[in-house]
Amino acid sequence: MADRDPDTIKQEIDQAREQLASTVDSLAERANPRRIADDAKARAIAFVKKPAVAVSLAGIAALAAVLVVRRVRNR
Repeated sequence: MADRDPDTIKQEIDQAREQLASTVDSLAERANPRRIADDAKARAIAFVKKPAVAVSLAGIAALAAVLVVRRVRNR
């Protein structure tokens, strides 16, 4: 085993500890349920705001309204 300076070893340990703490913090942030839900919500809103999707949803809503009106009239 090579002889190493104790101060160097301590610095390496401190550096490794800081890197590990940073990694744990990053993983905790990525796994945060609130952040995951907020990201999913933002992606869904961005998807729905696309013109093609908005027009399709409007068409589906109009069709559903027509079907409900027909069902109510036929009673």
